[in-house]
Amino acid sequence: MAIKKIEDFELPSDAFVRVKEMGNIIELMYMERSNSECVIKKLDKDHYCDMRTGEVKEYVHNENRASDLNSVRCSLTRLRDYINTNITNPTYCKWITLTYAENMTDTTRLYDDFRKFIQRAKYKLGKFEYIVAMEPQGRGAWHGHLLMIFDKKAPYIDNNTLLQPIWGHGFTKTKKVDNIDNVGAYLTAYMADMELSEAIHNDTLTGNMEITEKDVDGIKKKFVKGARMALYPTGFNLYRVSRGIKKPKIDYMYEENAQKKVSSAKLTFEKTIEIESNDFSNTINYRQYNKIRR
Repeated sequence: MAIKKIEDFELPSDAFVRVKEMGNIIELMYMERSNSECVIKKLDKDHYCDMRTGEVKEYVHNENRASDLNSVRCSLTRLRDYINTNITNPTYCKWITLTYAENMTDTTRLYDDFRKFIQRAKYKLGKFEYIVAMEPQGRGAWHGHLLMIFDKKAPYIDNNTLLQPIWGHGFTKTKKVDNIDNVGAYLTAYMADMELSEAIHNDTLTGNMEITEKDVDGIKKKFVKGARMALYPTGFNLYRVSRGIKKPKIDYMYEENAQKKVSSAKLTFEKTIEIESNDFSNTINYRQYNKIRR
């Protein structure tokens, strides 16, 4: 199978597109060909039936997230969409990092500790919704990235006198996201990547390393793309959300009507790819618009 990028792609006004609304972000996706029929039927946790041929086949169970990059991509995309849908005013939000003083590697305890923390935090701070993403460090320990979303301007939260005692397992760090107009893209950008200084000390991260440079709090740092995914165990939920978190709104319409919906928004990203194999080809166009950019 070959995948190539297409430049200067033009979509006719009668093309049918998917419109995904996520707060201030609107995403349009066009597929030249789409398959509305499910071609496999799950039989049990180890086997499925190919409905096109009638063959019974075995699932390939991956040992870690690095073996299933598509699953990683889908999880991070859903996380990004949840964030953008629910954070339309960044001043209503706090970004909290929860770390352990010990080298805590137990994923069952991880979410149990977080559940108890949320109960104590709501008792102290009142009502808020949350989105939390858990992240493994190169040494094997876990920490959490938590977005607290209030229904008004977020209160001042002191780390030393309030948040850290509520957490009770180590250190906390609180940051604003006031100056970010695409919070989902910002916060998920490095979830799959790892700082080079951290990655080179982990024996499980081998092979060709693709290095990228990012600005972190005004400091240029080098990251290894995709390195962190090797540390996620199979079946582990990268993120969780509270009950009041809204889902993106998805609709389908002609390109002409979609353009009316995004008319006042700025196009911030576009990519068109062509996929070809022996008996199949498809063209896919992605566009993202930001309603608060001008």
